[in-house]
Amino acid sequence: MSSFRSRFYKPLLAFLAVALLFAVSLAQEQLNQRRETMGLTRADILDNAPPVLAFTTVALGGFRGLIANMLWIRVADLQEQDKFFEMVQLSDWITKLQPHFATVWVHLAWNMSYNISVKFNDPKDRWLWVKRGIELLRDEGLRYNPKEALLYRELAWHFQHKMGANLDDAHNYYKAMWVDEIGPLLGSGRPNYDELLNPQTDDARARVQTLREKYKMDPRWMKLVDEEYGPLEWRLPETHAVYWAFVGLENIKGAILKEQDSINLRRVIFQSMQLAFHRGRLVFLAKGGSEFTTAPNLEIVARTSRAYEEMMELEPNMRQNIETAHKNFLKTAVYFLYDYNRLTQADEWFKYLRKKYPTAIPANQGLDEYALARVAEDIGETSHDRVKAILEGMLESVFLNLAIDEDDLATGYDRFAQRIWSRFMQEIGTISKGRVGLPPLAQLKKQVLDRMLDLESGLDPRIANQLRTKLGLPAPSPSATPTNQPAVTPPSNNAPPANAASKN
Repeated sequence: MSSFRSRFYKPLLAFLAVALLFAVSLAQEQLNQRRETMGLTRADILDNAPPVLAFTTVALGGFRGLIANMLWIRVADLQEQDKFFEMVQLSDWITKLQPHFATVWVHLAWNMSYNISVKFNDPKDRWLWVKRGIELLRDEGLRYNPKEALLYRELAWHFQHKMGANLDDAHNYYKAMWVDEIGPLLGSGRPNYDELLNPQTDDARARVQTLREKYKMDPRWMKLVDEEYGPLEWRLPETHAVYWAFVGLENIKGAILKEQDSINLRRVIFQSMQLAFHRGRLVFLAKGGSEFTTAPNLEIVARTSRAYEEMMELEPNMRQNIETAHKNFLKTAVYFLYDYNRLTQADEWFKYLRKKYPTAIPANQGLDEYALARVAEDIGETSHDRVKAILEGMLESVFLNLAIDEDDLATGYDRFAQRIWSRFMQEIGTISKGRVGLPPLAQLKKQVLDRMLDLESGLDPRIANQLRTKLGLPAPSPSATPTNQPAVTPPSNNAPPANAASKN
């Protein structure tokens, strides 16, 4: 009997084990289907996941958390010892252990972009860490968590704040490196969407492939973003902040999430739109990123205003704060439009501001008086973007008045611009000149003049020729043909200016 049992005992156990494993596989398949039907699956199963990720996910089970905690402690120790490269390796292991834990990706990306990068003095070294933080979120975090709103928000924030703001001494270098990378793929800041969506040449197909595979950007989404919020300059970081927030909103549709998640993404959009209004036009980029100059994007006033108004409806509890921000935006928009000599548009938005916020401007103050009061106020400003916008508007007035023989007025604007430039550079001090200092005034004048004499988007040809004559400049090439500018139609009585984005 004993011999009989020993002969069949082990084969019987092996058969039973196989049968149980088969039963478990059937049950697991049903459980996966039910979890997906009930919306409990946080991410789709990755068929092409790295072997190490597949192993840790299945084999380690509940021990993954314990191992990850030990690695977190070790990572903190390595960072204190400035052993960054060892820390990165451990961080990679942590993401393999907890690939669907969004805060892991957020923490590690933030640590690289914000904490480790500033340990280095060379902008090149800093950029490598900032870029790695972006890649960690975009290329890896979103791959395993395509419906995680937090990751889209954090990725957009990297573009909006770390790369776009001027709080980092190397921010100009970051922007310049981004232009060098993304610019050749787009041709210019205004992509040819027909070419991106239907590439006809080998070069175009190669660029689209790089855009999709390396930068994870879809030309279809880009076109939708530009139609909804543009025209945008795609070489600047604020535009990419809008893009990733927009893509996040589209991808989280149907996912189980808090209402606050979508609100946070919409906040990124309207905040980035506000920044793009202030500095959303690339004017000048010196080789190596030593000088990076932007100007206001006055074409997006209407859409930026609409973004504020949408946020008011979505966040009733924050309505008062958003209304205050919207009111300040409209006041600045009126001033910038006036400063850039877009008087018709400035007047349209001035009337809209009065109608929507009756107490925003004194009742007895007209457009001219308001603009002059703002100039006096902003002489004491220390905001790089605002002061540069003021200066560029004044310099446009200088050249425009020269063209129409108003030499005295041109001289007044020129003198005023010199005073503002000198005061600003004195206020920020020597230490901050490299971070938020303005280009030399002569350089700003040249940039403004080149833009005004541009045959495609500059002054009316007759005015441009008068200005060339006044300044003793040669006539333009006869082969170039200017583009006519659209006329401006007054808005209706109750609606904001529908055409306020068109140039006067």
